Amino acid sequence: NFRQNRAELRKRWLELLPQQQPQQQQQQTTSNKRPSNSAPPPTQLNKIKYSGGPQIVKKERRHSSSRFNLSKNRELQKLPALKDAPPHEREELFIQKLRQCCVLFDFISDPLSDLKFKEVKRAGLNEMVEYITHNRDVVTEAIYPEAVIMFSVNLFRTLPPSSNPTGAEFDPEEDEPTLEAAWPHLQLVYEFFLRFLESPDFQPNIAKKYIDQKFVLSLLDLFDSEDPRERDFLKTILHRIYGKFLGLRAYVRRQINNIFYRFIYETEHHNGIAELLEILGSIINGFALPLKEEHKMFLIRVLLPLHKVKSLSVYHPQLAYCVVQFLEKDSSLTEPVIVGLLKFWPKTHSPKEVMFLNELEEILDVIEPSEFVKVMEPLFRQLAKCVSSPHFQVAERALYYWNNEYIMSLISDNAAKILPIMFPALYKNSKSHWNKTIHGLIYNALKLFMEMNQKLFDDCTQQYKAEKQKGRFRMKEREEMWQKIEELARLNPQVCSSRIWDKQDKNVLGGLACFLSS
Repeated sequence: NFRQNRAELRKRWLELLPQQQPQQQQQQTTSNKRPSNSAPPPTQLNKIKYSGGPQIVKKERRHSSSRFNLSKNRELQKLPALKDAPPHEREELFIQKLRQCCVLFDFISDPLSDLKFKEVKRAGLNEMVEYITHNRDVVTEAIYPEAVIMFSVNLFRTLPPSSNPTGAEFDPEEDEPTLEAAWPHLQLVYEFFLRFLESPDFQPNIAKKYIDQKFVLSLLDLFDSEDPRERDFLKTILHRIYGKFLGLRAYVRRQINNIFYRFIYETEHHNGIAELLEILGSIINGFALPLKEEHKMFLIRVLLPLHKVKSLSVYHPQLAYCVVQFLEKDSSLTEPVIVGLLKFWPKTHSPKEVMFLNELEEILDVIEPSEFVKVMEPLFRQLAKCVSSPHFQVAERALYYWNNEYIMSLISDNAAKILPIMFPALYKNSKSHWNKTIHGLIYNALKLFMEMNQKLFDDCTQQYKAEKQKGRFRMKEREEMWQKIEELARLNPQVCSSRIWDKQDKNVLGGLACFLSS
């Protein structure tokens, strides 16, 4: 019976669909296309996966629904088409359609319910997207409050709880995001509101009565949605609002800061950090010079601490872009940025260390020579540790710096300080590192150093050999000292606390104390 009822419902649903369905789908696809310059590039969540090996069965995507307040009266009457209405009646009909689209339906507990009325709403939203895109003088003053109300009713809701709030971090290459079940309607609401904001008829002076701080705060709350499609729309809409409403800019930046502070110091969980950083990347690009103290504090107190969060891999490309944007604006920030990166440098997380090395090379690509001199010694001490890393990807990534022409020019100008720091790590690992690829890269780095300054290279070689000889001598001295202690212990198995030490005993123990203290 259950299967028969379900088949009957499916048949009814197919009968309710319009006959020219392919054409409508084509229109919807056309309406969903945005101009190439209308949005920042989307945040990538899924990378290309290795296709070799055994076939893996892909898990079905998880769907969840937000806490919608479903409308009690969900019976919608199909209204006349806007294009067929007389011009003097179109505004009123447009408002009726906007109000009709405020009705909310159930997509999760009973997805097959109200199919006819769901289709009426979907068709109405699709029609309004087309209408506002291809017609002029349709965004009148009466439309603003209705459009904002329709958007708010459909989108501002309590998000479902995180599918994994305290477990392992989200891996974009392995985990499937949880998708919003009501997306067939939400997508069109987002599309309509975006076209509304981008319309040539849109007037911010009128809209600011309705798109206010409360609206922006509710919009920012939605960035924690697990659905990447929703976050992509939110990113573009917030960027448009930031560009059109000058009075809201400081408030938007302040509220984004609050999200970051909560993420860094409290929850360490938020789904929209990458999208928010992408918005900030374009905002930072437009900062006027000289930079305000507020913006510099944002770099030091927000962007740098974001490097220490365990889920850094999810948003690191956007974060690195923001940091480099700041340094291109003001080179005097280079020293605190590099010192901050070294402070948060990972100790045991090798993939994260590779990310830091990637970002550091981007910074060195834009660094001024005068700023490089200030940070080169602590910087190359860290690079020496990376070259010595047993994790070959860390060592390999650090040694790739020697393939960068600009970095090599900076090293060449300061070889007298840098080579003595790097030489011991390079020379030692040229023989002792387990990975043969690392051997080749180290030989390349040593060859470049030799070509830079042969005399300095020879001096470092002699100094390294002298230090090694000194180390061997100290080791031999240590072994001899322990042998003497063992001999004393063997000759004096029982030592009374009141015993008076002879001169030879005192000399041995005194020598040991001096040796260990040195």
